[in-house]
Amino acid sequence: MIGVRSAIVALSVLGLTASAGAHPRRPDAAASVPAIVASPAFKSAMSAFEREHDRVVADTITLTEIEAPPFKETRRAQAYLAMLKAHGLTDVEMDDIGNVMGIRRGTGPAGGKLVVIAAHLDTVFPEGTNVKVRREGTKLHAPGIGDDTYSLAVLLGYLRALDAAKIRTERDILFVGNVGEEGPGDLRGMRYFFGQGKYRDRVHAFFSMDGTEASRVTHGAVGSRRYRVTFKGPGGHSYGAFGIVNPMQAMAKAVVDFGAVQVPAKPRTTYAASVVGGGTSVNSIPDAIWLEVDMRSESRDELAKLDAKFLQIVKDAAEFENRQRSTRLGRITVEPKLIGDRPAGQTPESAEIVRATAAAVKAAGYTPQLGASSTDSNVPISLAIPAVTIGSGGSGARAHSVDEWIDVAKPEAVKGAAVGLASILAMAGVAR
Repeated sequence: MIGVRSAIVALSVLGLTASAGAHPRRPDAAASVPAIVASPAFKSAMSAFEREHDRVVADTITLTEIEAPPFKETRRAQAYLAMLKAHGLTDVEMDDIGNVMGIRRGTGPAGGKLVVIAAHLDTVFPEGTNVKVRREGTKLHAPGIGDDTYSLAVLLGYLRALDAAKIRTERDILFVGNVGEEGPGDLRGMRYFFGQGKYRDRVHAFFSMDGTEASRVTHGAVGSRRYRVTFKGPGGHSYGAFGIVNPMQAMAKAVVDFGAVQVPAKPRTTYAASVVGGGTSVNSIPDAIWLEVDMRSESRDELAKLDAKFLQIVKDAAEFENRQRSTRLGRITVEPKLIGDRPAGQTPESAEIVRATAAAVKAAGYTPQLGASSTDSNVPISLAIPAVTIGSGGSGARAHSVDEWIDVAKPEAVKGAAVGLASILAMAGVAR
């Protein structure tokens, strides 16, 4: 009896026992990572990825050289759509917001829960930016090449690797190139996907691939609130109307007072007065001045506190100016307009997807770096859908600058790419 009992316990740990009439329990994803990585099939897949490395680089160059400024990602999206079709996915389509996607079918029933892996199509750079890729050895230089074009190409490399190794997953995997991650896009692609998209109720786990750092496991969503605040007044000649209220003075006081606000270091909370504009001429009291600010926090509560404090500051600054100078021609008014609103939250460290991804990082020979950032994962995290953001492998720097670069040296690039593939397979389940 002792031997039988021990065998039952061992099978239970592996998730292979079941009560009468029930389906076997699925093994814990994190626990399955070592076996996945050690399997001949996974090794075959990564060998195929390594053989296809030059094609991953070529796809990166092709996509990078198609401009994808905010709200104008269509040309790149169409090119990526064609690439997804060429890789034999099913249900390949562009949704109404501009996201492109396709399914690699698993062995489970059609319409069941699926795993999503997404990379964003858009860059921060305006139309007319020179996006021609310059190559120096294994380094590729171009705006947007690492944030996030290389990730799009790595996802295609995963498809070829899985097919070459004949790996079947239990769950469907949905490959996505999404719009609207950067700045003014305000996560519009993922907001649509999880709000109105056809797969919104089917997501078992969500991975965003963004940037190159393979050791990074971003499970915290840094929320943000962004405003354009317009201060208005009567305006007038700088000499002839001297003494009347001045929107510039009100804005200046708001910036100074905002800069004196104390925020917690933990949970990390930040703010910045970022952009200003307006006015008529050097010899005119302006009738309108505007200011843009960015506020961020890992905590919903701290972000809400900072938001309320800022709105009170701009209101008080306008009233202060109205008391300081003449309002005989009119008063200072203030109009805050919300131009960005990213939700905060966290996928717990104890969540299966976080533990599985950390295990994949370790299996590749890295030390997991758990942290928080503002990415496409903010949206599912805010909806309590298991989500993390991971890197594509390799290295890079100078993101959001015209001298952005990545290093696609094969050994490190392939090593880093193994993290994402192992994580996806752990959450999708490898069919036996």
